[in-house]
Amino acid sequence: MISPGFFIKKLQSLGTDFFTGVPDSLLKPLCAWMKDNLDTDANVIAANEGGAMALAAGHYLASGRPACIYMQNSGIGNAVNPLLSLLDADVYGIPALLVVGWRGMPGVHDEPQHVKQGRVTPELFEAMDIPYVILSDEENVAAEQIEAAAGFINDTGRQMAVIVRKGTFAPFKATDEPPLPYPCREETIKEIVKAIDPATAIVSTTGMISRELFELRVARGEGHGSDFLTVGSMGHASQIALGIALADRTCKTACIDGDGAFLMHLGGTAIIGSRKPERFIHFVLNNGAHDSVGGQDTVAMNTDLPAIALACGYRTACRIESIEEISNSIKAAETSPGPHLIEIRVRKGARPDLGRPTTTPAENRDAFIAFLREKQNR
Repeated sequence: MISPGFFIKKLQSLGTDFFTGVPDSLLKPLCAWMKDNLDTDANVIAANEGGAMALAAGHYLASGRPACIYMQNSGIGNAVNPLLSLLDADVYGIPALLVVGWRGMPGVHDEPQHVKQGRVTPELFEAMDIPYVILSDEENVAAEQIEAAAGFINDTGRQMAVIVRKGTFAPFKATDEPPLPYPCREETIKEIVKAIDPATAIVSTTGMISRELFELRVARGEGHGSDFLTVGSMGHASQIALGIALADRTCKTACIDGDGAFLMHLGGTAIIGSRKPERFIHFVLNNGAHDSVGGQDTVAMNTDLPAIALACGYRTACRIESIEEISNSIKAAETSPGPHLIEIRVRKGARPDLGRPTTTPAENRDAFIAFLREKQNR
């Protein structure tokens, strides 16, 4: 395995002094090392991968030094447009090193949302004419790969990708921070499910939130038909929920979002506010972190999410910080026209034995559709 400090220091020795991207579980040691050892202006966690491309472009324009952009391979889709219409040699010719975690790598068991992406990851780079190398887990070989990649991007003004397999980086744990004085996320979801009208169609975001919602239903002896588990497509759960609400304005609809996902495609908030679905509740569970991939920081704790929602046209928006406030907030939202945003501050972390959904995405889809159709036929 490679020491994450070795990797970053090697890049620094070759002139790379700016790092930006969206955290990934396979890159968790790298992200943790950067958090502990780099200035905050030298490592910017972007809202999404496309934004990271633009940050890297701005850095290069001002400094003349290529940046390192890190992401999970699921984020390649967000990156394609700026890669091809901004950084590409046929446009502005801005060099950059892409460090990409290879979820769903063929032959390695992974979750269903990663399988197709993992299979086509090399092909995507080939289609974009971006050379790539699969990073070795031996430091002497990796050093040669990094040197070659840096030489290529500097000589050509192009981009090159370094694809990272599971277990390539040696573990590194960031300095512990004191826990936030808020309820845990799982208990918060439990209270939401307890308080909300059972006829509500719930769309939950990717990561821990969908996993905890699934296990809560199992613990309560309930089916999963009322829940659409957005196991991939980070940042899009609220628009799935909006699509449901617009197709059937009599349907009570809720989105249980995370702060990282909420920020990733923040423009969706303005679309919800503009369409004003009256029976729509948007929960944002805010722990200020990308918790599902390692707990790396977001800017959400320093951002006024209710003010954003109100400015975008939500009819009400509030922030709550305790379990006791959840029930009354939901009752108020259910008895007045929406859309409503309820930000709930929670602390980071999940129990170590948290499982994953045991149903397939297709089974979840079919059960959810049946739930919606039954409601419509009443």
